[in-house]
Amino acid sequence: MQDKLKWPLILVLASVVFLFLSAGSEENDLWSARFQKQYGVYALPLPSSLDFAGEKVPLQDYDVRERLDRELLVNTYFQSQTLLFLKRINKYFPMIEPILRRNGIPADFKYLPLVESGLAHVVSPKNAVGFWQFTESTAKQYGLEVNAEVDERYHIEKSTEAACRFLNDSYRLYRSWTMAAASYNMGRKALNQQLQRQRVNNYYDLLLGEETSRYIFRILALKLIITDPEAYGFHLRNEDLYPPVAYKFVSLDSSVTDFTSWAHQFGINYKILKLHNPWLRNNKLTNQAKKKYVIKIPAEGYGEYEYPFRLNYDSLPVNGNDTIQ
Repeated sequence: MQDKLKWPLILVLASVVFLFLSAGSEENDLWSARFQKQYGVYALPLPSSLDFAGEKVPLQDYDVRERLDRELLVNTYFQSQTLLFLKRINKYFPMIEPILRRNGIPADFKYLPLVESGLAHVVSPKNAVGFWQFTESTAKQYGLEVNAEVDERYHIEKSTEAACRFLNDSYRLYRSWTMAAASYNMGRKALNQQLQRQRVNNYYDLLLGEETSRYIFRILALKLIITDPEAYGFHLRNEDLYPPVAYKFVSLDSSVTDFTSWAHQFGINYKILKLHNPWLRNNKLTNQAKKKYVIKIPAEGYGEYEYPFRLNYDSLPVNGNDTIQ
């Protein structure tokens, strides 16, 4: 009798387990289908034609197409970096574009500092500095002041002017904006050596090192994405973009012993002063030559946070003495 009851009970339990597993499987299949519908990683179509600074890119060359495809994929699917770029250009391109135009440099060169530095005041392993990544020697050659108190490689407008002078010099030499851009990345001396060695006369026929070989294609990829971000999956509202800052400009042709106190005259603190004038590299300016500088002061000003207590700044421990008395 017990054996007769045991088998029906086993069958009932097996049926319940099967129904449970089937339900779970259906739910998983439904979730998987929804996930696949919502998110996908796609190969990207390449344009039928493309130019840099008005110079045609030879997309009929399989090597050129593959190099462009690589940079499009890298910059499309490195979403966080490219999204930051799209936010920053709204703030900084309006500073850069008029200077390029005034110096006769094609508009596509606004993408160079994006590739060089991500529109950030970074320092490279080779000590190249700022948006345009000038080394100290090249910066001085093109008229930028570089010392312990002032480093105009961090000055957006002045470093852009210097970059324009470099690019115009290169264009006069190579008669090609694409080659001028390549020379900006690797230097004219190194580029000339490769031109003499390989006996070709354009960038796309040169075999170059990894960085310069990818350089123009990074620029082209970012140009394509920034020109039509939604086509590459980037969706931003106007309020997502970093806004340009309106400034008041203050002329300074004397020395400053303490920029903290100097900034307070204009309703801002030391951080805000340095944030908008990163080329000031010290808390003082000797300026024995009485050179004229122009300081940016945000038009709306920035007050300091109000805390329920005030520090006695003169009594704070310094010189490694952190003992609280």
